[in-house]
Amino acid sequence: MSKSNPQVPDENASGLRKGLTSYGDNGFSLFLRKAFIKGAGYTDSALDRPVIGIANTGSAYNPCHGNAPQLIEAVKRGIMLAGGLPMDFPTISIHESFSFPTSMYLRNLMSMDTEEMIRAAPMDAVVLIGGCDKTVPAQLMGAASAGIPAIQLITGSMLTGSHRSVRVGACTDCRRYWGKYRAEEIADEEIADVNNQLVASVGTCSVMGTASTMACIAEALGMTVPGGATPPAVTADRMRIAELTGAQAVKMAQTGLTIDKVLTADAIENAMRVLLAIGGSTNGIVHLTAIAGRLGIDIDLKALDRMGKETPVLLDLKPSGQHYMEDFHKAGGMATLLRELKPLLNLNALTVTGRTLGEEIEAAGPGFAQDVVKTAADPIYPQGGIAVLEGNLAPGGAIIKQSSADPVLMEHEGRAVVFENAADMADRIDGDDLDVQADDILVLKNIGPKGAPGMPEAGYIPIPRKLAVKGVKDIVRISDGRMSGTAFGTIVLHVTPESAIGGPLAYVQNGDRIRLSVKRREIALLVSDEELARRKAAAPVVPPTAERGYKKLFLDTVTQADKGVDFDFLRAPSVNGRAPK
Repeated sequence: MSKSNPQVPDENASGLRKGLTSYGDNGFSLFLRKAFIKGAGYTDSALDRPVIGIANTGSAYNPCHGNAPQLIEAVKRGIMLAGGLPMDFPTISIHESFSFPTSMYLRNLMSMDTEEMIRAAPMDAVVLIGGCDKTVPAQLMGAASAGIPAIQLITGSMLTGSHRSVRVGACTDCRRYWGKYRAEEIADEEIADVNNQLVASVGTCSVMGTASTMACIAEALGMTVPGGATPPAVTADRMRIAELTGAQAVKMAQTGLTIDKVLTADAIENAMRVLLAIGGSTNGIVHLTAIAGRLGIDIDLKALDRMGKETPVLLDLKPSGQHYMEDFHKAGGMATLLRELKPLLNLNALTVTGRTLGEEIEAAGPGFAQDVVKTAADPIYPQGGIAVLEGNLAPGGAIIKQSSADPVLMEHEGRAVVFENAADMADRIDGDDLDVQADDILVLKNIGPKGAPGMPEAGYIPIPRKLAVKGVKDIVRISDGRMSGTAFGTIVLHVTPESAIGGPLAYVQNGDRIRLSVKRREIALLVSDEELARRKAAAPVVPPTAERGYKKLFLDTVTQADKGVDFDFLRAPSVNGRAPK
């Protein structure tokens, strides 16, 4: 029996002795815990090993995690081969297409679930299995707050399909074919046919959407084993990565390599550099900001923009390029990219292996000839994929994915065509009576963190049907929401402050002139300060509220995009650094 104070938990405890249930007697708590777990057939020998938790996010509603059962078995194998005891446990699982009203609304809830399960159950380290857009950031956020050794295992991308001998993959091609259908370029039969081919297997989107972006970011952060970002979900490579992840988790538990030693300001800066170089999803900024905020690290968006001017897009992957994730994997994956970015990286940043990022790049070898990752001398795009805009329309900043925008439209002035919310847009966007021209600017309000709520990906405003059928492929669009990383176009996002809390976007009216200048990093409403003040006084904004439940918690505490759309009470209580430095 334990001789320790029966009322005080032992902070140095490990294995099953960690985090004992409060019965007022630690000895009895351990005795009872062992009695119950032995009912599952465990021996004392097994229960004396380091306990490694495995966050299981498998769900029938989440085909991106359809390989979770196989991954868990491979992780368990790696843990047991390394002398640990694997214990898998369920958490919330979020899928983009199966989450109402939007997956972002539930990301913080999943992070809380992950954090509290890690705290509640005895584990010396945890393996986080995630892949779909919001799952990886939610897990990293939760694990960062929990503070124990943690390692990320990506579920992996889907395979590509073929539609009438044309290679296709979700979800850039989803949007491309749907655009053709809306423009009446293809008929009902073909859109039904392509629907069967866009997702050829379980796994995450096969392009550089948010899921692939977060996979690459996780490896850049040092949170995966080397090569952990790119193997497709259904491959033997992915299973071997899972086994290695399990074994590494045991080593981390034994050495006490906690997550705060890996997720440093230098690591965050490396991830920002990679985000720019891969032409990554604009969502990556929001998620990185939230992850960093859990550790007290503030993201400097102006510095990010300066980084972008010296960081070219090197990865030839849709939507900025032409290839798919399985091609990136065959080209050497992140090791190939990191090798090319090496002069711009913080090479001393520690990884989950206990070695530095620089050491891992060296260990990966010299590389080989391939055509997916370009050289700095011959990039896909001369600057980073994302630019940060400012101006009187977005005092707190806004984002544009310049690598997937129309160069002609990135210096543009036009007339505002305003939609008050997503329902208003849905009602009018395809109407023959919509007053819109190709050189206008579409403005969508009230899809920010509080406005929707949950900041949905409705920022990818469709081309109005009357323009689409005339062959218009792009138009400037502005909102306080997000768009999928798989989307493309000249689209300004994350306008801060959002319209639902009285940001300037709330007072834009039909016919106002707006100027976009990516070169000058400007998004400007060409209306006088006096007129804006008059509009604000005439129609003051009342922020949305809720009476109860999770919606009330969300609306009362969610932050703006520049703070990661996290709950204010989940951020670290003090600022410990900035990234980039």
